[in-house]
Amino acid sequence: MKTIGVIGGLGPMATAYYLELIARMTDAARDQEHPRIYMLSLPDIPDRTAYILGKSKENPSPVLSGVAQELQELGAQLITIPCITAHYYYHDLAETLAVPVIHLPRVLARDVAEKGIRRVGLLATTGTIQSRVLEREFEAAGVQVLAPDAARQEKVMQIIYEQLKKGIPVHWEMFYEVAASLQEQGAERLILGCTELPLLKRDMGQVAHRKVGHILMRDCVDVLEVLAQHAIVEAEAPLKEEYTDVIYK
Repeated sequence: MKTIGVIGGLGPMATAYYLELIARMTDAARDQEHPRIYMLSLPDIPDRTAYILGKSKENPSPVLSGVAQELQELGAQLITIPCITAHYYYHDLAETLAVPVIHLPRVLARDVAEKGIRRVGLLATTGTIQSRVLEREFEAAGVQVLAPDAARQEKVMQIIYEQLKKGIPVHWEMFYEVAASLQEQGAERLILGCTELPLLKRDMGQVAHRKVGHILMRDCVDVLEVLAQHAIVEAEAPLKEEYTDVIYK
């Protein structure tokens, strides 16, 4: 098996959940059958969204590239980044490495398109939406992206920054309002497009028929599950059969 490198801390809880998913989704009967993982958690990396929106002059790109280089030097044969917004800096990072970096937005868009889904609702940071780091990949795959209006996007940011990142209970009615509005516009799936947002699905118990209002958990695509699935497969580790399809799980 190949060694997986993880640029962590973007944010810390999302990274912890991503590592949990890799362990849960690997078809291993003993410790030695899991892939080796090198993880560097740097929560002090400058905020990706703030830089994209022009609210900060601290460019996170050099730091991200440095972390990736360090993981490569440690022996990582494959790099993963459990943060969607950080993929805005993907090319600067990847071009300095001799090992592959999974491009999460690209594999996500490809997997969704392969299921015949043609319209998705996007819940993500404002930085991700304005940078179009996900939208470009979906459009290239033939999938239309619906984003919340300005008022509802502010609620998404509150869920991410004021609730999930702070570790306080989520206001589920806020999530439901945004998600329902996207479904009413014709979204076939809801993309939990910030790696903090899959914590919502985790907190619902990973059960497909559980729901908030009429929003089923199976309606929500967990980007961390997608990343974990691809990391396991590309590391040539065994993947549990129930995780071969995480789009319709």
